[in-house]
Amino acid sequence: MAVCVLVSCQAGTEQTSKNEEKMNADKELKCEVELDTIMQVGEGPIWDYKYNRLLWIDTQGSLMIYSPETKKNQVIALDRQIGTVIPYLEDTVLVGLCDGIYEMSLTTKQLKFIADPEGRAAGNRYNDGKCDAEGRLWIGTMDKDCTPQKAAFFCVEPDGNHRQILDSVTISNGVTWSPDGKTMYYQDTPTLQVSAFDFDAKSGKASNRKEVIRFTEDMGTPDGNAMDEEGMLWVANWGAACVTRWNPATGELLQKIDVPALNVAALAFGGKDMETLFITTASLWMPEDKAGKYPQAGKMFSVKPGVKGAKCNYWKFGNKK
Repeated sequence: MAVCVLVSCQAGTEQTSKNEEKMNADKELKCEVELDTIMQVGEGPIWDYKYNRLLWIDTQGSLMIYSPETKKNQVIALDRQIGTVIPYLEDTVLVGLCDGIYEMSLTTKQLKFIADPEGRAAGNRYNDGKCDAEGRLWIGTMDKDCTPQKAAFFCVEPDGNHRQILDSVTISNGVTWSPDGKTMYYQDTPTLQVSAFDFDAKSGKASNRKEVIRFTEDMGTPDGNAMDEEGMLWVANWGAACVTRWNPATGELLQKIDVPALNVAALAFGGKDMETLFITTASLWMPEDKAGKYPQAGKMFSVKPGVKGAKCNYWKFGNKK
C-alpha cells in the first residue's frame, strides 16, 4: 500500500510540474498585432492554402483577403451582413450572407444563389460554417437579437440540396473535423459547451451527439474553433480575452493564450507552414467599463503556438466548373 501511495504521489507531482511548465510557457507566448485596423466584428478566418491567402470577414458587411507576406488586406464591401466565407476557386468563394448561401466572384461581386435552407420566414441570418472533406457546407443561423433556441444548423450539398441537422439552436458557431474526419465538432455558443458527432464523410451523416467540452462561466463563451494536426481543438473565448486549446477526447484544457481584446471571435491556422494562428476580434459589444482596458479590440492578432494546424476543406472540393 505504501508503495502504491508513493508511486501515485510521484505521478501526481510530475503531472503538476508539467502543468506548471506548460502554464509558464503559455505566459511567454505573446499575441502580436497582425493587422493594425479595427473591425467591428472580425470573424470567419480560413486559410486558402491553394492561393496562400487568408479569407475572413467583418460580419457587418465586408469580405476580406489578407496576405501575411505583404501585410495587405483587400476589403470587398457588401450590401448586407455576412456570416462565413469558404474557399472555392481563385476568383470564386462560397459565402453565407444574411439571406442565403451564394457563390461569389471576388472580382465582380456577382452572386450565384445556391440555397436558403431555413427560409426568410424564420427571420434569422446565416452565421459560422465550414465545408467537410467532400465539399458539403455545414452552416447554422442566429436571430439578430440572439433569441434563445430560434435558430438551426444545416448541411448544404454542392448541388444546393439541403437538410436540417439541429433545431432549437441559439447562436450556431464553430464547425470543424478531427484529422481523420470521423468526428465533427460544433458549438451553440450560449450553451457553454462543445459537442461532438460521429461523422461519416462519404454519406455526410452526423450522429450520436455528445458534450465533450464544458466552459466555466469565467472562460467566456465558445465562439469560433480550429483543429490542429494533433487532433486538439482550439476555441476563441468570446468575453474572456483569450484562446484555448483542448483535448476533445478528455475535455482537458491544455493551453490558454491571452489576447489583448475582450471579445475574441474566431481563429485559424495558416501561413505557408500552417504554424501561425490568426485570431480575429470584435470592437462592437464592448462593455463601457472594459473599453479602456482593450484599446486594440477589433484588430487581427497572430501567434505561433508551437503546433501546426489542419488544412481547410474547399466547397465542391476537387471539382471544376
